[in-house]
Amino acid sequence: MKIGFIGLGRMGRNMVARLVKKHTIVAHNRSPEPIKEVAKKGAIAAFSLEDFFKKLGDKERIVWLMLPAGEVTEEHVIKIMPFLKKGDIVVDGGNAKYTDSVRRYKMLDGKGIRFLDVGTSGGVIAAKIGYCLMIGGDKDVYQKLEPVFKSLAIEEGYLYCGPAGSGHYVKMVHNAIEYGMMQAMGEGFELLVNSPYAKEVDLHKISHLWNHGSIVRGFLMECAENAFSKDARLDKLADYVEDTGEGRWSIQEALERGVPFSVITQSLYVRYRSRQKETFNGKVLAALRNEFGGHAVKEKK
Repeated sequence: MKIGFIGLGRMGRNMVARLVKKHTIVAHNRSPEPIKEVAKKGAIAAFSLEDFFKKLGDKERIVWLMLPAGEVTEEHVIKIMPFLKKGDIVVDGGNAKYTDSVRRYKMLDGKGIRFLDVGTSGGVIAAKIGYCLMIGGDKDVYQKLEPVFKSLAIEEGYLYCGPAGSGHYVKMVHNAIEYGMMQAMGEGFELLVNSPYAKEVDLHKISHLWNHGSIVRGFLMECAENAFSKDARLDKLADYVEDTGEGRWSIQEALERGVPFSVITQSLYVRYRSRQKETFNGKVLAALRNEFGGHAVKEKK
């Protein structure tokens, strides 16, 4: 299939690199360097929106947005509107708030343009092993694009979740759970470095051990093992943990729906605290985010 891809950040570049193996990709980005990078891997470079849509052709076009949630995505949806025509398909693969996706679906549907919201997970390693995709929108559009999802995803790693907004809703909850899991790991490792055995504790060896048969083994624990292999006590890291919005949105949803959300709510507050007071817990969270998603960290001065 021929797909237009806008947004070549950390996730976008890797997704294009995976897609070009089976599909024709026209790639555009606000800054030119990432365009040149993916062009070397087989994508068709487009340095302006006019050029982008010209190279996509006149037939039914697929435009995949992989942009930061909020203003940036909104800005690009507005920018591409004049180029879109009836029957075109817009896919938002970023971490948009699900209510924004419902609104965009209705806006585009009124003009005969189809829309899918696709929550995307997997981190930087997914470029090699495949992504996990959570898809919302009209089912016939999902079925039309299923070959694309199959190319991007790990085996059994994509799911039609329901009507518009459901893909991003499921991804929001996924990220909220991730917050809680990371928080539990951070607290556990903090207790270890404050235990009576603190001098003897080897966090790299312990996380390696826990990745072999223990109940808490898994991808996040592998990220911990990798982080501790490079910096045994995370001495180089500042305790500063960002959040990208999904935790806050899920907590707001839980409040509105009367769903107890204590662990995840506390995990968000700890991220806020990390920007004010240093803790080992916060260092672990920062290290995990960097390992699985390539998120920026602050080093100690």
